Amino acid sequence: MSTRELHLNLFIHGRGHHEASWRHPRSTGESLTDLGYYAKLAQVAERGRFDSMFLADHLVLGEHVGNRATAGLEPITALAALAGATTRLGLIGTVSSTYTEPFNLARQFASVDHLSGGRAGWNIVTSWAKEAGANFSRDEELGHDERYVRAHEVMEVVTALWDSWADDAVVDDPVTGTYADVDRIRRVDHVGPHQQVRGPLNIPRPPQGHPVLVQAGSSGPGKDFAARWAEAVFTAHMHVGSAREFYADLKARVRGHGRPESGLLVLPGLSPVLGSTDAEAEQLARELSELSLTSVGLHHLSSRFGGADLSHLELDQRLTPADLPPAEQVEGSRSRAVLIRDFVAAEKPTLRELLDKLAGARGHFTVTGSPERIADVIEEWFTSGAADGFNIMPPLLPAGLEDFVDYVVPLLQRRGLFRHEYAGRTLREHYGLERPDDRWPAR
Repeated sequence: MSTRELHLNLFIHGRGHHEASWRHPRSTGESLTDLGYYAKLAQVAERGRFDSMFLADHLVLGEHVGNRATAGLEPITALAALAGATTRLGLIGTVSSTYTEPFNLARQFASVDHLSGGRAGWNIVTSWAKEAGANFSRDEELGHDERYVRAHEVMEVVTALWDSWADDAVVDDPVTGTYADVDRIRRVDHVGPHQQVRGPLNIPRPPQGHPVLVQAGSSGPGKDFAARWAEAVFTAHMHVGSAREFYADLKARVRGHGRPESGLLVLPGLSPVLGSTDAEAEQLARELSELSLTSVGLHHLSSRFGGADLSHLELDQRLTPADLPPAEQVEGSRSRAVLIRDFVAAEKPTLRELLDKLAGARGHFTVTGSPERIADVIEEWFTSGAADGFNIMPPLLPAGLEDFVDYVVPLLQRRGLFRHEYAGRTLREHYGLERPDDRWPAR
């Protein structure tokens, strides 16, 4: 294997990432609240030697729930349960820095890290759903930039809480009657514009020091946040060219913060529509497209632009960026709005074509073809400076994951790109990340 190692993460989303996946006969019929469903997916990913699995989260019930299989389990609870169903796979969950108190965040992820033996990761989001505030006693949502200001402060508090215990604070000596050395535990005493937290944390320091910090924002403030805090970034690109530009930009920002490039992994989303041949894969793509509902696609597109009314657009009209709201006015996922507008400017698709493009993976890169074709694309992106690995988003679950593990992973292994066996037990070891010091002087 080359000195640089490819990283693969499984992104579990409903019954698959294509919006019509739940209607396809190869999709599971298991309940999205059945832990066994997630356990089987996690075990397949572990069999494929994936670095980790990832659960997203939403703080509102989408209007499209009537026509799309959604509304699954809360991530932290699910990951805690999945820690017992796996032994090596990293466990990454999404929790909002906007609507969750930092003390709860710190203790929840510390608990999962302890339960899993050091396999936890936190996907940090600032919650762009317009209606979320109404579920958390807020009359108005925070603006895009204000959410990131709050997120920086939350990170300062959460990491300080994890470090409030020295690694050796737990003595656990029944003979002397000393369980913990109280001189190795300290308060945080944080007082800031958004947070007042005394501390210390009521859980010892996590096995990884800090659970791995993951982030998915790609706007200007999002990239600045990632350069300072993130150790892995999930990102969306429709073309390898934009992925290379993003990769170079983010790595430069990381260096600007005095961090090594290797301390942050860039993992674009990749949705592989896989068949034994290119023709078979294209047939699967057509089947999924035919099962899509225009109303679901329009709702999704509208939500990317802050709920804008797009009903005046005709399905077969050619689009230009002028037909869509300006991205800078979007207070939600601004980077995704920019991505969609850039695609429209470059390709000038009809509305029908745009909805079909987004149905597969919501703006992430979709590739259709044989295992060799999928492996070629992964190798190109990895070796050309576009990615350190991928957030794999199977269009169908579990079938798409099983096919990827059985047919694509062996090709990547034979090409010397991907591991045959795990070299470590923690998510940090899988990702090649250093364990952060505990900020305490040695005894």
